[in-house]
Amino acid sequence: MVRYSSPLRRPGRLPAAGRQRGAALLLLVLVLGVGAAAALIGAFPRPSEQARTTHSGVLVARAREALIGYLLAHGRLPRPAIAADDGRESPTPCADTAACTGILPWVTLGVDGADDWGKLLRYSVTPGYTNAPVTPYLVLADKKVWSRDHDNNLHYRVGQPVCDPIARCAVAVIFSSGKRNLGISAQGIAQANAARDNVDELQNELATDSFVSRARETNPNAPGGEFDDLVTWLPVTKAIEVLKLISKR
Repeated sequence: MVRYSSPLRRPGRLPAAGRQRGAALLLLVLVLGVGAAAALIGAFPRPSEQARTTHSGVLVARAREALIGYLLAHGRLPRPAIAADDGRESPTPCADTAACTGILPWVTLGVDGADDWGKLLRYSVTPGYTNAPVTPYLVLADKKVWSRDHDNNLHYRVGQPVCDPIARCAVAVIFSSGKRNLGISAQGIAQANAARDNVDELQNELATDSFVSRARETNPNAPGGEFDDLVTWLPVTKAIEVLKLISKR
C-alpha cells in the first residue's frame, strides 16, 4: 500500500495564517508605540521664545569661552569656518579683515554651531591674532562695538572710531542673528530680512570690524529699528592676559 505523507514544514516556521497574525500584531504594537511617544512629547511644552533667547545667549557665551581656551592652547585664535556645512577653521590665512569674518568654526572649537533658531553663529576675528606667535603690543585688535542711547545717539561700548593701543578695541566678536531677520541657516541658506529700517541688524550682517550690541527691540520705529541679535566679544585685555600666561610656560 502506498502511503501519502503530509507536506513537511520547516522546523519552527509558522503557518501562513499565523505569520500574518504575527505581522499584524507587530504593526499594531509599532503604531501604539509611535502614538505613545507622540503623546509623551506633546505632554512637555515647547521652549518659550524667552527660553530660546536665553539659551542662544548661553551658546554665544560658551563660544567666547572656547575662543579663550583655544588661544591658551594654540597661542592664536582660529580663523572662520570653511563653509556653512564645514565647521572646521579655514586653512587659508586671512588676507584682510573681510576674510577673517564669517561663520564660527564650531567643529574646531568643539561647541554648538547654531543658535536655538537654527541659525549659524557668526564670527569676526582680528587677522593678526590668527597667526602664532601673537605679539599683542604689535598687533592691534580691530573690532569695535557700539550701541544707542534713548536719544538715538551712538556711543562705543568697545573701542573708538579708530583703534589704537589706547582705544582698546576687541580681538573678536561672536553673535547670533536671533529669531527674526537675516542670518544663515544651518543648511547654509541666507535668511530673508522680514523688517524695514532695522539698520543695526543690517550693520551686523555686513560688518567686518564695527558691530552693534543693544537691548532687544520689537518696535520697528525705535532708533536703529527692530533688534534681536545677541552679541559678545573677546576684549583685548583678556587676550593679553592669556598670552602672558603662555609666555610664562
